[in-house]
Amino acid sequence: MKKGWGVVLMAGMAALLLAGCGRGVEPVTQSGFMLNTFVTVTIYDKNDPGILSECLDLCRSYENMFSKTIEGSEVYKLNHRMAGETAVTLSPDVADLLSRGLYYSQISEGAFDITVEPLSSLWNFTSEHPAVPPAEKIEEARKKVDYRNLKLEGNTVTFLSPDTSLDFGAIAKGYIADRMKDFLLEKGVKSAIINLGGNVLCVGQKPEGKPFKIGLQKPYADRNETIETLDIKDMSVVSSGVYERHFVKDGVNYHHILNPRDGYPYENGLVSVTILSKLSADGDALSTTCFSLGLEKGMKLLESIDGVYGVFITEAGEVLYSQGAREFLASEP
Repeated sequence: MKKGWGVVLMAGMAALLLAGCGRGVEPVTQSGFMLNTFVTVTIYDKNDPGILSECLDLCRSYENMFSKTIEGSEVYKLNHRMAGETAVTLSPDVADLLSRGLYYSQISEGAFDITVEPLSSLWNFTSEHPAVPPAEKIEEARKKVDYRNLKLEGNTVTFLSPDTSLDFGAIAKGYIADRMKDFLLEKGVKSAIINLGGNVLCVGQKPEGKPFKIGLQKPYADRNETIETLDIKDMSVVSSGVYERHFVKDGVNYHHILNPRDGYPYENGLVSVTILSKLSADGDALSTTCFSLGLEKGMKLLESIDGVYGVFITEAGEVLYSQGAREFLASEP
C-alpha cells in the first residue's frame, strides 16, 4: 500500500480531550503493524478494548484481500491469473474498490492509473540499497500500464490485455479506513480517530464537542514538526508527498508517485498534496490524483468536486489552498 506520515495527530491530543470531557471516559488506543505501516485506532467515548481489537482485525482482513504482495489475496490472484483467463468475478469489496480506481483513472485521463502495478513493482523504495531500475525495464513495464484495458460490469472484470495487473496502493487505505469507521459507528462509537500510517479519519468530534486537531507535516522534517494545524470534525485528512517513500541517487530525489506515461516519479514542482474529504477513499485517491495532475490541473479538479478541499505545497515552499480549505485552519493552538 502507500503513503507515509503526511498528516499527524497533534501532540497532547489525549490530554486536551480529557481536560474538556466531563464524562470521565479515558481514551483507549490500540495499534498494529499492517498495510506496511502502523495502524492506530483511538476511541474517546467508550472504554471498550474489544471494539478496538475487532476493528484492527477488520483492517487485517482487508489487507489480506487487497494486497498485491500477500500470496492468496484476491488481488494477488487477479494479478497471477492463468493465461487466457480474461473475465473474473470479484468480491463486492474488490469490485467497489476497482470501480473507484477506474473512476479516478478516467477523470485524470491516466495521470492516476489503477493498473500501475508493472511499474510500482519494478521500483523498490524500501530496499536498504535502492536503485533506479534499468531504462529498458521501465519502458517494458510502462507499456503494460493502461486502465483502458479493464472493463468492469457489475462484479465482473474483463482484462483486455494479459499484461494488465492491479495496484490498489493509492486508494486501499482510504477505503479500509471508511469500512473501519462504519464498524465503529455500528458499535455505537461517536468519537474516535482512525490513523492508517498518516491517513487520518476522524469519527465525529471530541466528546466535549470540539474538533480534533490534525497537523500537516512539514515536508522532509521530523514527523512531529507541522506547518499548519487543522480543525477536523467527522472528516478524513490524507497526504501524498515526495518525502514519504523515496531515495536520493546522484542528487535526484526518486519518490513513489510514478508517472504512468514515462515510468519515472513525477517532477512537477509539487512536494505534497493534502486532501480533506468526507470519505477517506476519495481523499486517498485524490491526494495521488491531484499530485499527479500538478498544481494547476489538480486545483481545477478539486474546484469541480463538492465537499473536498486541498492543500498544495510546492518545491518553493508555497502553501496553496483550494476554495474553502482555509476554513479548516485551527482557530486556536
